[in-house]
Amino acid sequence: MNRKSLVLLAVIGLLAPVLAACGGSEGGGAGGDAIVVGTTDVFSTTEDDPAPLDPASAYDVGTWNILRQTVQTLMIQPRGEGDPVPEAAESCEFTDAGNERYACTLRAGLTFANGDAVTAEDVKYSIDRAMRIEAPSGVVGLLSTIDTVETKGEREVIFHLKTADATFPYKLSTPVAGIVDPDDYAKNDLRDGFEVDGSGPYTFSAETDDNKLVKAVFTKNPNYKGTLKVNNDKVELRSFADADAMSEAIEDGDIDLMTRTMSPEQIQRLSTAADSEVDLVEKSGLEIRYLGFNTDDPTVKSKAVRQAMAQVINRSELVSKVYGTQAEPLYSLVPASLAGHSNSFFNKYGEPSAGKARSLLERAGISTPVKLTLHYTTDHYGAATKKEFEVLKEQLNDSGLFDVTTKGIAWDTFRPAEQKGQYEVYGMGWFPDFPDADNYVAPFLDKDNFLGSPYANSQIRNSLIPQSRREADRQSAVGSLGEIQDIVAEDVPVLPLWQGKQYVAARDTITGTAYALNSSSTLQLWELGRGVSG
Repeated sequence: MNRKSLVLLAVIGLLAPVLAACGGSEGGGAGGDAIVVGTTDVFSTTEDDPAPLDPASAYDVGTWNILRQTVQTLMIQPRGEGDPVPEAAESCEFTDAGNERYACTLRAGLTFANGDAVTAEDVKYSIDRAMRIEAPSGVVGLLSTIDTVETKGEREVIFHLKTADATFPYKLSTPVAGIVDPDDYAKNDLRDGFEVDGSGPYTFSAETDDNKLVKAVFTKNPNYKGTLKVNNDKVELRSFADADAMSEAIEDGDIDLMTRTMSPEQIQRLSTAADSEVDLVEKSGLEIRYLGFNTDDPTVKSKAVRQAMAQVINRSELVSKVYGTQAEPLYSLVPASLAGHSNSFFNKYGEPSAGKARSLLERAGISTPVKLTLHYTTDHYGAATKKEFEVLKEQLNDSGLFDVTTKGIAWDTFRPAEQKGQYEVYGMGWFPDFPDADNYVAPFLDKDNFLGSPYANSQIRNSLIPQSRREADRQSAVGSLGEIQDIVAEDVPVLPLWQGKQYVAARDTITGTAYALNSSSTLQLWELGRGVSG
């Protein structure tokens, strides 16, 4: 069987949940065995994170891959580019000229999977709950512009915002705004463990071992009402220890599809295979990788140290040695394909130069070599992360200005330690909550940011972010967004490295793979079906 490689160009673009004919899941089931999807994402309960799947706390692409299937949101991103559209809602709109009052009407007859009615009060309860709990993950930041939530009758919900926020409809499409049943989710506490209930296209059950989720089972929800057409009856998501084990499983036919996280070598092999029963789907993506800094740490507190790192690191060499054509250098927090992108880091630092970096350190009175540790996670962003940090270490040390060591840590230890400020420099990735430049700015730079970063710039927080959010026409926000990126390039609280593509590998009997991932690397499992091998 010849390998079929499908490349989706940017014009097809920001793939999100399919908005096929309305009417829910009726007629959507394909029957047959469960479609089995492999991932290297690790889902575990720990003392620091006992509730990894609670919508009020979950804030990474892996857990959102579970919640998107099960917990319904008022809005949802369309299949291609464009503004979000109603999902659990029948309609939503700003009702004032200043984008500060947003009203939604729920679909008639909407129910949770258990048959209980979904009401406007449930929506209010869910949003108020997330804001009240204020989980340390920082996900509540997506709701930061909400002042109060009002209900009228059984179906109308009105959001009164503190300030204009043209991106608010996008935020209502994220799992933190998911609608939960008050009978299942306590008002003031997170729901520990691996239970998830909602009104989405699937119900959920978990198989666990030693506090880890090893298999997630999604079964089509017969009570689902929304815009999604569900093309299968059941999907299983299985977690693998590494990319090699996952790849072996798909070659042996034990799983039907794999995505996060394939290694560069696997992608290259699949892209050139002449005869295989596994097809590779390549798409443009909005994933970015970057270095974060604890700007209160004595080692990197001086911005001259951070600027010198920005001056030395060679992104083109890094991408070439580690990722090849699967990524491209990034000179801003905002990816090149989004409105508002500016190459601020290249504009400020130009080509890598140890000489310029030395001058920066000398003017600041910094003794060299600067000794520091680059921390990275061993099991969250793929096997190539270790090699990536070896290249970064080599570049910095070869300049003669740094004495760098690297340290790899498992994600369930790495993430809480990073949030607590235990690392002076650390590597992170970002998969956007929604495809707008605001989501590459506010989560890192606003109050109560995702990183727990001590860096604060009053101009960004008090003027430029609010100013950008007032612009309903996002092209009109380019000016303020550009100023933000220039400030970031000057202060370097984070250091962007590269922007990556997305890949799905599937056995050639699986259909719907072209839309199985959206631009945020979120799985849309309802798209998958079984067809006839061609």
